[in-house]
Formats: sequence, C-alpha cells, structure tokens
Amino acid sequence: MIGKELKPFVAQAFKPDSSGAAGKGDFVEVTDGDVRGNWAVFFFYPADFTFVCPTELEDLAAQYETLKGMGVEVYSVSTDTHFSHKAWHESSEKIGKIRFPMLGDQNHTIANNFEVLREGQGLADRATFVVDPDGVIQILEITSEGVGRNAKELVRKIKAAQYVRANPGQVCPAAWEEGSDTLAPSLDLVGKL
Repeated sequence: MIGKELKPFVAQAFKPDSSGAAGKGDFVEVTDGDVRGNWAVFFFYPADFTFVCPTELEDLAAQYETLKGMGVEVYSVSTDTHFSHKAWHESSEKIGKIRFPMLGDQNHTIANNFEVLREGQGLADRATFVVDPDGVIQILEITSEGVGRNAKELVRKIKAAQYVRANPGQVCPAAWEEGSDTLAPSLDLVGKL
C-alpha cells in the first residue's frame, strides 16, 4: 500500500463542532477530493461502543491541534454509520473530546479501498494511514485487535514524512525527532552506519 494513490470515495461523517459540546456538530459529506492537497490521517478502528477504540481515539484527539498545526486533517473511520458516531460522541466522555470528522463506512468502500476490511466480519482492522498532499500513502500501521496505537508516535512519523518530502535526498534515521540529524544516502555511507 505504501506509494499507492488514494482511491475515490464518498462518505457521510459526523463532524463535531469546535465548542466541545458532546454530540454537537453536523453531518457532512467527505470525498477523496476533499483530502487531496493536504496531509491526512485515516484512522480505522473496528467499531463504535467498544473497548480499545475509545482509548485510541481519545489519545488521537489530544494530538489533534498539533496535527492541525502541521497541516494534517484526521479522519476516523469505522464501518458504523455517521448516526452511530454522533450517538457515541454524545454518550462517551472519551469520544466527546473528538473534533475531527468521524467517517461512516457502512458500505465498506473506504475499508476496501485501504484493504483493511476483515473478511466475513464487516469490521475494519485497527489501521492508520498517512496520505500526502498528492493523495499518496506514505505511512501505514496495522495492529492486532488488542494493541492500541500511540498518537504521539504518529505525530513523530508524520513530521519525518513531511521533512523527507520537503528535503529530497534526505532520510530520517530510526527514532528521528524534529531538529535531529538526518542522512543523505550515498555510496560513501555504504557499510559505515
């Protein structure tokens, strides 16, 4: 999937308003065309009203302003409807912290596009995709059902991807942090690292 282009989709989403009021917001349409031109995170999770998912989404919500400041929009995606997302936002303290669009994918178009639909279950894997402004997938992570993701690590990875895009010929080594040294791959480095 790395290097593949975003496929067409149209989805209904619950977009919480910025006031922070639980369940307040609008139903909006989101398409692949809305995503292009900006960095985007597609944050798939199995289902609303579950166990690990709300902890992950709360963690991601805590990093949302940082991500927005980096020019990144976040789209959480499950195979539930946008109506279910609104009800969950209204009833869960953790989910009530979300300000990013919560896409409904009950037709499984988006999960199939990203190849994360669990066959025979109708649920998406616990998966994260980072898409660059050209609509190309640059980062992906898929974890097992019981393993939650870390939004701070996602922010670090996106900073690295943005750095590499802005600095052709440079790469970010393991555990790279913003401002740290990068590498310029060349024949001279072979066998010296």
